[in-house]
Amino acid sequence: MSAWEQAGLIPSNDSYSFEDLSQLRTLRTLRATRITAKSIRESVEAMRRAAGMGNPFTEASAVGHGAHLSFRHNGALVDPVTCQLSFDFDAGARRQLSIVGTAVHSPEPDVQEMFQRAVRLEEVPATISKAAELYRQILAMRPGYAAAAINLGTIHYNLRDFTLAEQLYRRATEADPEYALAFFDLGNVLDELKRLPDAIAAYQRAIALVPQYADAHYNLALAYERQGHRRRSLRHWLTYVRLDPVGPWANHAKAQAKSILSSERLSIVSRAGRLVAAG
Repeated sequence: MSAWEQAGLIPSNDSYSFEDLSQLRTLRTLRATRITAKSIRESVEAMRRAAGMGNPFTEASAVGHGAHLSFRHNGALVDPVTCQLSFDFDAGARRQLSIVGTAVHSPEPDVQEMFQRAVRLEEVPATISKAAELYRQILAMRPGYAAAAINLGTIHYNLRDFTLAEQLYRRATEADPEYALAFFDLGNVLDELKRLPDAIAAYQRAIALVPQYADAHYNLALAYERQGHRRRSLRHWLTYVRLDPVGPWANHAKAQAKSILSSERLSIVSRAGRLVAAG
């Protein structure tokens, strides 16, 4: 959260509006892509200047293209940094980040409208059950709609219905094997189910898809520590700090890394070929 605040992508507040929560959902998904916070900020600022938008995340649809971020608006696809504009004739075939920030293969407009309505319902505790029903309807119509499976899985995860959440997250990974967020969420629920080796495998898959996925490095480090593999966790603590250096999670990662480095006597090979103790 603090990293997004420092990047200027969400306001630094004690409480958040519906618009802020929707934007956080977008950023959560973007974190599972190859787009850096710096690149996102540059694209948002360029879109504000080029189109006069107050908040491009809610006034347009963010679309990830490799390491860059474009925006879909009024039937056109805009790269605000390069000022390239093209008609989005093949929008149905593109992988999209919608205004609620979930990577999906763009379905028919009515299904997409249902999905966006479900997300809005999900943000209000009193209407979460209605959101869940909409996600079920979407999955009945489009069984491979990974984003709906993820969001419905998260509803069940929050209800501590971990078995059903796992099924839905797995469904998302099968529908889209390159969906890093799906593997990350699968790792979280497997961790709750005390299936640590399986959780580690899921986190590793998320990192293999997106090596700079900071949250996956953090959770993988925690999982290794719970297994007693502190040296294995060290690399992931250090990677997390490099990717997200500010905030309480970064402070915890730094403390864990420092503890490991100060307590573990690591062996190294000297020039003469002898094993010696480091530190």
